[in-house]
Amino acid sequence: MGSEKYLSLLETRRLIWLLGVVFALVLVIQYVGFPYGYALSSLFTANVGQISSSQRVNQSHNFSRSENLTHASVVNATNTNNIHEATNGTKLSDGNNEKIEGDPMPPMNESSGDTLTEDVDPEDESPFKDSEMGNKSTGESFGRSSSVAPDKTADSEYDLQASNGTSERSSSHVDDTHGGGSISPAPREAKTFDISPTGISVAPPPMIMTPQVNVDAEKGAPLISSYQNVSAKEGNTGHVLENDKIPGRMRTDHAPSVSHSSKSSAPAKKESGGPKDSVVSIAEMNIMQQETHTSFRSMKPRWSSGVDQELLRAKSLIENAPLAGNEPGLYAPLYRNFSMFKRSYELMEQILKVYIYSEGERPVFHTPVLKGIYASEGWFMKLLKRNKNVVTKNPKKAHLFYLPFSSRMLEEALYVPNSHSRRNLVRYLSDYLNTIIQRHNFWNRTAGADHFLVACHDWAPQETKRIMANCIRALCNADIKEGFQFGKDASLPETYVRVAKNPLREIGGKRLSQRRTLAFFAGNMHGYLRPILLNYWENKDPDMKIFGKISTVSYVQYMKSSKYCICAKGYEVNSPRVVEAIFYECVPVIISDNFVPPFFETLNWEAFAIFVPEKDIPKLKDILVSIPEKRYREMQRRVKMVQQHFLWHVKPVKYDVFNMILHSIWHNRVFGITPR
Repeated sequence: MGSEKYLSLLETRRLIWLLGVVFALVLVIQYVGFPYGYALSSLFTANVGQISSSQRVNQSHNFSRSENLTHASVVNATNTNNIHEATNGTKLSDGNNEKIEGDPMPPMNESSGDTLTEDVDPEDESPFKDSEMGNKSTGESFGRSSSVAPDKTADSEYDLQASNGTSERSSSHVDDTHGGGSISPAPREAKTFDISPTGISVAPPPMIMTPQVNVDAEKGAPLISSYQNVSAKEGNTGHVLENDKIPGRMRTDHAPSVSHSSKSSAPAKKESGGPKDSVVSIAEMNIMQQETHTSFRSMKPRWSSGVDQELLRAKSLIENAPLAGNEPGLYAPLYRNFSMFKRSYELMEQILKVYIYSEGERPVFHTPVLKGIYASEGWFMKLLKRNKNVVTKNPKKAHLFYLPFSSRMLEEALYVPNSHSRRNLVRYLSDYLNTIIQRHNFWNRTAGADHFLVACHDWAPQETKRIMANCIRALCNADIKEGFQFGKDASLPETYVRVAKNPLREIGGKRLSQRRTLAFFAGNMHGYLRPILLNYWENKDPDMKIFGKISTVSYVQYMKSSKYCICAKGYEVNSPRVVEAIFYECVPVIISDNFVPPFFETLNWEAFAIFVPEKDIPKLKDILVSIPEKRYREMQRRVKMVQQHFLWHVKPVKYDVFNMILHSIWHNRVFGITPR
C-alpha cells in the first residue's frame, strides 16, 4: 500500500516536471518569435490577429514602377519588424542611420518617364481602377486615381471601429489636376512583394485595438499606446473585425470649432453630394490661426528633456523678435508677421534636429515618389534624409521624430482592388507604430506630440486621424471638416512634378501685357463643384476660358497666358492647381470651401490670391473684373515673389518648399510645446 502511494506520488511529480519543461519550452519559442517582451502575453492571445502565410504580403526584390501590382492577400497586414536591435533599447546604432541617410533613390520613382507628353491626366495616374470609392447617393468619390465614376462603386469607411457596427466618419480621396486625354489604367497583375516592417512574422500584441498601458522600468511611468483614441467598444479583438465592409462615409455638417482634443466629435452624415452646409471663411481661418498661439498646447511630456528647454527658449525668442529689416528676396507683406517668421527660420536653421526612424520596409517606408501629384511627400523624404545638418543619429538630441512612410505607396502596396475597404492600410500603420513603441520610448514621452508625418494622398487624414492623432501631420488634404487642427497640423503644398530630374522645367509665364485671358480652368469633372463651374461658364463668355479636359500642352499655355487661374476643388479641397498657378505666375483664384492653404501659419494668402466661396460661382466674372488693375498688377508681382516658397530643388536652397515645410512643422512644435 505504501509503495503504491509512493509510486503515485512519483508519477505525479514526473508529470508536473514534464509540464514545467513543456511550459518553459513554449516560453523560449515564444520569446524567439516575439522579441519585444510580449512572449507571455502572446500565449493568451494566440487567436487574436494571427497571421497566416496566405495573409502576408511577400517581397519582390525587383519591384519596379512600371509594374501593376495586385495584393488580394493583404486584407490583414502583418505586424513585423525590419531593423537591427538598438544596443540599449532607446537608440539605434550609427550604422543603421547611415544606411537611411545613404539610401539610394529607387530608380522606379526617379528616372522613368521624364518626358512631358500631351494628353496625360495626373488624376488618372493610379493603376487602381476602383480606388475612387464613391457613393451613388452622394455623388462623392474617394479618389482621383481611378477611371471608375463615383457613382459606380460603393463608398466605404476604413476607420478602426467598434465590432458592433458603430461607424465614424471617413475620409474621401483626392482629386486632381487638369486636363489631358485620360489614360486607362492597365489591369494589375497578381504580383506581390513584402511590405512587412520586418522579415519576422509576429502576432500583434494585445494593444492593437484597445488602450494599453505598460510599465517603463527605467522611468517607472506607464507607456502610452498609440491606440489610445480607438473606441473601447472594440474590445480585445485584434485584427479580426466582424463587419469588414464598412458603411458609407460620414461627415460633419455643423460649423467646425477650434478643438485640440485628439478625439473626434460624433459626426453627422452628409445628406447630399453638394457643398457642405457650413463654410469657414478665410477671415475666420485667420482668427482661428491666431488663437492657436494662446489656446493650443500638446500633451505635457511624461518626463523632462533638454530639447524641451531649447524649444521653450526658441519660442520666447520668436515671440519677442526684434523688428526685422529688409531681407534680400523676402517681401514683408507676404507674411503674417515678417519679423517672427525671419527669427523663427533663423532659429530653425541653428538648432533643429530631426531623428528618422529606420524601422519600416520598402516600398511603403523609405521609398520617395518623386513624380506626379503626390510628389511633395517623396521630395521631402528624399531631401530630409540627405540633410546632414538637420538629421541626427542621436535621438536624445532630436526635437522632432520623422515617420518616413509614403501615403502614396501605402495605397499602391496594400489597397485591395474592389475591396472598398482600407482597414488593412490603417492596421499596417498601427503595426508599424507598435514596433516603434516597443523598441523605443520616444513616442511615449510625449504620446507622439513630437513626431511628424508628411503625406499628400487624400486618404492620409483618415488613415492617421486615430493612431497618429497627436502627431504633427503635414497634409495636402488640409480640410477643416476632415479634422485638420490649427496649431498642430500643417498644410502641405500639393506640387505636381512632371519631370523628376528637373522639377523647375517650364517655370514662369508671359508678361502682363501678354496675359489676355481673364480666367482659365480645365480639368476632369471630379466632385460636385466642377460641373457647376462648367455649367455656368463653359462656352458662355470669351473672357472666361473654362473647359473640361484638354491636353497638357494647352493647359500649360493657358496657365502662362491668363491673368487669373481658377483652382476649383475636385473630390477633396486640395488641388495641385494652387501651386501650378504660382509656378506659372498666374494669380490663383481658390474655390474650395474650408481649404486651409499651404504654410498658412506663415503666409498672408490674401496678399497674392483670391478666395471665392463656392456659392459665388455665378458671380465669378463680376468678382474678377471688379478688382482694380493696379491691385491685380500688385498681386501678380507678389505671386512671382512668393513663388520661391513653392519650388523644389535637387539641392535645397534657403526658403524653398522643402525648408518651408520643415519650418511649418518646426513652428507648430515650438508653439505647441507644453513645459513639464
